[in-house]
Amino acid sequence: MNKKLGVYICHCGGNISDYVDVEKVRAAVENEEGVYLAKTTMFACSDATQKEMVEDTKQNELDGLVVASCSPKLHLITFRAVSERADLNKYNYVHANIREQASWAHSDDKAGATEKAIHLIKAAIARVRLARSLDTIKIPSKKAVAVIGAGIAGMRAAIELSDMGCPVTVIEREHFIGGRVAQWDVLFTTNETGKELVTKLYNNLIQRDNVTLLTGAEVISNSGNIGDFKMKIKIAPRYIKKKCDEGKLQKAIDVCPVQVPDEFNFNITTRKAIYHNFPSEFPQYPVIDIKNCTRCGECEKICESVDLSQKEEIIEIQVGSVLMATGFDPYTPSEGEFGYQQFDNVITLPQFKRIIDLNNKKLVFREKEIKNIAYIYCVGSRQVEGGKIAGENKYCSRYCCTSVIHAAIQAKKKFDHINNYHFTRGIRTYGKQEILYSESLKGGDIYLQSYEDDPPVVSSEHDKTIVKINDILTGKKEISVEADLVVLVTGMVPRADNSVGSLFKLPRGRDKFFNEIHMKLRPVETVIDGVTISGASQGPKNITESVNSALSAAAKSFSYVSKGELELEPIIAQIDKDLCTWCGECQKACPFDAIKMEKLRHKDVAVINNSVCKGCGMCLPVCPVNAINLIAYSDNEIESMINALSEN
Repeated sequence: MNKKLGVYICHCGGNISDYVDVEKVRAAVENEEGVYLAKTTMFACSDATQKEMVEDTKQNELDGLVVASCSPKLHLITFRAVSERADLNKYNYVHANIREQASWAHSDDKAGATEKAIHLIKAAIARVRLARSLDTIKIPSKKAVAVIGAGIAGMRAAIELSDMGCPVTVIEREHFIGGRVAQWDVLFTTNETGKELVTKLYNNLIQRDNVTLLTGAEVISNSGNIGDFKMKIKIAPRYIKKKCDEGKLQKAIDVCPVQVPDEFNFNITTRKAIYHNFPSEFPQYPVIDIKNCTRCGECEKICESVDLSQKEEIIEIQVGSVLMATGFDPYTPSEGEFGYQQFDNVITLPQFKRIIDLNNKKLVFREKEIKNIAYIYCVGSRQVEGGKIAGENKYCSRYCCTSVIHAAIQAKKKFDHINNYHFTRGIRTYGKQEILYSESLKGGDIYLQSYEDDPPVVSSEHDKTIVKINDILTGKKEISVEADLVVLVTGMVPRADNSVGSLFKLPRGRDKFFNEIHMKLRPVETVIDGVTISGASQGPKNITESVNSALSAAAKSFSYVSKGELELEPIIAQIDKDLCTWCGECQKACPFDAIKMEKLRHKDVAVINNSVCKGCGMCLPVCPVNAINLIAYSDNEIESMINALSEN
């Protein structure tokens, strides 16, 4: 059958038409085989043009569409939807990218860009002539979601999913919930403490019948795919019975002879081997750190709730979608970085926030009262390759400026006679956070600024800690501050333990955080169907931003499971089992683990998991017997496009 095709060429508001002669392009393709109409439009994605496409397709009974515009990453879904509204199978639509691949790539050569655009559109026309109608792949989806991580983002996402009527399993690796926010004192966003925010979310969470909270839990294996993820979870024992006498437990804590650094207080204090995170932590009973426990038995003598015989447990769950909310780690400076571990009064911002919380009348550190505080910004962020601030973290951590300014204000309010000196590389307090910066200035805080390749220097002179800066705000005048305490304003880095990300084969960006498909159009989706990401697991975020991304991820995860059935892309690999000899090369090449071996009539053949295959085509070129074909990209279709591209 000879197809009737419609071709639409977009100006993109000048992004294309400033460098490509779109009228010449239209004239060059309007007589191509099958083309019934060819039009130019200012914005192909506009509502008016979409409506026009629908009307044209219906009135002229078009069999296929080509849209030549910007990247298909932006509007492939848009124009597929247009096709469906026009009663046309959406796989009879082909996209030609003439913005990124023609106009922008050859902005210095309009004639060349125009010629390339012509060939790209002709190739799309050649392919759509051979395109066939396809049905989506339908699979059942279990109506349940697993949320990995019980910090602010994870708990907020779980609450949202619960409100939508979706059963949720929250999996937290630590024995206590709350993540990093539980460690913060007063929060700028709400003026409540981190503990109060965690308490509020936890109390909301545990009241829900459709939420299961697992602490001390770690995902150790994953199989299945979107709609049916099968996970094994290892649950570490607390060595404390749930029903316990708090008075006796406290006595057990008191007699414990072990003293180890307290991770909750960022190692500035110590704790026992049997311990609480903080007095109102959740769950509200302690845990025994079995790695540091000497098994002296003193706690068992005092409290019958201690049970050192508890064993780890392995459970299995099945869910339709997985939401990642694994959070971040604070950057740890290297030894000697701005005096870190070199001078005993150089600490990190997280440690400083805990010191503020732990002190009452006076700000004391290492038995010395603190008056002058120097804050050095961008430690572990905005690092310069090959410079004095070398490192791989080129990004801005976003929350640090606001966090340290707020901490400095709180220190000044809580303790008398505090002097704050901020050694910055430029303040980034955007939006409402600018109010905080203004408050700091009005309170008498002093701000100094250096260039990125000329950072402050921390040194010791006559048993005094001196911070020097060539201040660009005073024409690079050298300014020295004698500091009782130096606070390194450390940024966010990805979790050091990436085991759960590896289990799900989640890609990471250049910053090593989990990578979304598109930061604007698909900000919480990953290339692994059914797995969403949220919070600081995908990049530095403040609390508000983390919660917003958690709500988005919850909505997207729910969309995968709400109907009990999913429609998946039919553009996947196909195996000709008669030709297949099972050499295993396709399995090795597949980045999504979508190919397995199975026996068929006494021979081993490759089998595609239709739910997992992404249609990337990596398996095709490695097959030695040409037994693999990609639906919608057959040899004939590809060859027709090549021929069109190679025409003189």
